Amino acid sequence: MTIKLGCIADDFTGATDLANNLVRAGMRTVQTIGIPGEPLREDADAVVVALKTRTLPAADAVAQSLAALQWLQAQGAEQIYFKYCSTFDSTAQGNIGPVTDALMTQLGTAFTIATPAFPDNKRTVFKGYLFAGDVLLNESGMQHHPLTPMTDPNLVRVLSAQTTRKVGLIDYSVVAAGQEAIRARIQALIADGIEIAIVDAVSNNDLLTLGPALRGMPLVTAGSGVAIGLPSNWGLSPASAAVLARSQGLQAVVAGSCSAATNGQVAAFIESGRPAWALDPMALAAGDDVVGQVLKWAAPRMLDGPVLIYSTAQPDQVKQAQGALGVEQAGAMIEAAIARIAVGLVEGGVRQLIVAGGETSGAVVQALGLEQIVIGEQIDPGVPWCAGYTPVAQGEISIALKSGNFGTQDFFIKAFA
Repeated sequence: MTIKLGCIADDFTGATDLANNLVRAGMRTVQTIGIPGEPLREDADAVVVALKTRTLPAADAVAQSLAALQWLQAQGAEQIYFKYCSTFDSTAQGNIGPVTDALMTQLGTAFTIATPAFPDNKRTVFKGYLFAGDVLLNESGMQHHPLTPMTDPNLVRVLSAQTTRKVGLIDYSVVAAGQEAIRARIQALIADGIEIAIVDAVSNNDLLTLGPALRGMPLVTAGSGVAIGLPSNWGLSPASAAVLARSQGLQAVVAGSCSAATNGQVAAFIESGRPAWALDPMALAAGDDVVGQVLKWAAPRMLDGPVLIYSTAQPDQVKQAQGALGVEQAGAMIEAAIARIAVGLVEGGVRQLIVAGGETSGAVVQALGLEQIVIGEQIDPGVPWCAGYTPVAQGEISIALKSGNFGTQDFFIKAFA
C-alpha cells in the first residue's frame, strides 16, 4: 500500500483541520493520533500524523517530526506536508523553522514554500504579512497568546529568526499571474540562494493556483489551506464531505483555549442559558478535588442537553495565574485536569464531545486512548465531526477537535444541531 500525501501536523486540532480539507477536496484520509506502531490498516490517499509538538523544545519537536517522516516514507508517501497553524505561531525558538530545516535535510531537498494562508478562516498573506480578518496578526489578539504570543506579522522576518536558511517571498503579483509564473519565480529564488519562500494568498483561488505549481515538490509546509489545491495533482476532484452517523449519547464541551474566538464562543454558550463551569487554576493548584466536583455538577445537567467546562479567560486573568504558578505549570495543570474531566464525562455517557484548543485536544485524545479517527462532515471551516474508538467507552464516540481560533461565535451551540 502506498499513499500519495503524507502529512505531519504539529497539533491535534490542526491535523483534523488539514484532514477535513483533504477529504472535501477528494482524498480518502486517515488521521492517526501520534506515530503508529504498525503499518496503515486502511486504504487511503492521504495520512495525517497528528503530533503535539508546537510548544515542545525544538529538539524534541524535530525528533518526533523526523520519526513521523520515517513512518510515512515506509508507507510510500510521494509528497510530505508539514502542517502548522494558520496563525504561524510557535515558540520564540521555533518550532516551524527547526522542523522545516530537519525535514528538508532528511528529504534532501533544497527548496520549499511556507504559507499559513487559510482564507475560509480569514487568514490571508499579502506582501509577506499575515492578516487575521481585517487586521494584522499582532493586532488580532494573538499578541496575548499565553504560550505562543505573536507580535510580528511579517512572516519572512519571523521565519528568518528560526532558521539559518535564506527566506524569500513569492508575492501576490506572481501568484495572480498563474502557476507558470509561480514556477518561474521559484527557479529565480533558487538561483538567488533562497531555500524557503513565503507565499502570498488572499483567496481560495490563489491556493488553487498554487497547488499545481507544487506538483512533485518533496516537501510542502503550510497551514491547512494549501491542501485544497493538491489533490488535483493526482487527478482527484472535490467530493462532498464524508457523512458519519453521529454517536448517540450525552453531549459536552471542554475548552482550554484562551483565544478571542473561544472566549466569544464560551460567552455565547453561557448567554444562551446553558450550564457552564469555569475551572479555577488556583483551586487546582491548592489540591482541591476540582475534577470530582465538576463531574458531580455535570451528571444531572447533561440529561437536559450539552454542558460546558472551560478554563478560557481574558489575557489579564491568564497572566495572573501564570504569575502565581508559572507559565508551563499553569498550562500543564489545566490540560491534565480537562483531560481527566473528559474521561469522566465519557465514562458518564457522553458520546458527542467538542474539545476547544490545540494543546487541550492533544491531552484529551491521549487520555481517551484514541489512535485513529475518521473524518466526517464539516461544522465550520476547518472543524469537522470525527469518529473514533475509545477504550474508555468501549466503543466509538463522535468528537470535534477545534482550534482555539476557529469557529463562529455560536459554534458550541450549532455543532450539536
